[in-house]
Amino acid sequence: MIVNPTQNGWEVIYQPAHALLATKIAAQWRVDQRPERWIETLVALAQHDDEAGDWTGNAHLTESGAPCDFALNKKASVTQPTMVVNELQSKGQWAALLVSMHMGFLYEDLGNEAAKIATYLEEQNENQKYWRSALNVSKKEADAAYALFQWCDRMSLILCRHELPEAGRALEVSAGPDGTRYDVVCRDDIVSVQPWPFEEKQFTLSVESIQLEQLKFKNDADLLKALQNTPITDLKWTFTE
Repeated sequence: MIVNPTQNGWEVIYQPAHALLATKIAAQWRVDQRPERWIETLVALAQHDDEAGDWTGNAHLTESGAPCDFALNKKASVTQPTMVVNELQSKGQWAALLVSMHMGFLYEDLGNEAAKIATYLEEQNENQKYWRSALNVSKKEADAAYALFQWCDRMSLILCRHELPEAGRALEVSAGPDGTRYDVVCRDDIVSVQPWPFEEKQFTLSVESIQLEQLKFKNDADLLKALQNTPITDLKWTFTE
């Protein structure tokens, strides 16, 4: 979960909803920079944060009983990424390749901390070589496609975590598929990206959130009940060139 504090409690955005927002962002990208396997790229983005696990125990809570933001979860596990890559592999090797690259990016700094993670990263590197060969795709082409994947994921997180800069200041998102640096700015509630990387000159994006007023929960089941019984609130952003 992505968890943001509010005046009345907590704003919760499920990670699959964040992934869907990343997919919506990608769907706006300029046509001439889209990978050849475009639909598979969107599928990979939409599903890269699935398989979050069950809601038993207290895995989704902090020690104080508050909803736990994903960034605060220090228990690194390869269970979720393994399940996601395996699921996507059944849909296509390109989608599996992109998500495997993403998991490698997320876990690369943890490889020295746990033998299991180091082994997982080695396996993913071998898988990526196999998939590139099977698809007749160069590493350069795969890296460019993943750069777009990562950019959209990062932009979605900036929006979901309310990290848009204030007072017209610029915030670097990341490099795009052509290596260009892109910055996001926000003025008068209008979001813009410089240079403009999208096909349309203006569009609106949204993500579903849940606004909780309860501050603490007994366990995951208690939290899940509150999440399921709270109406959905749409967060929206207008992007303009």
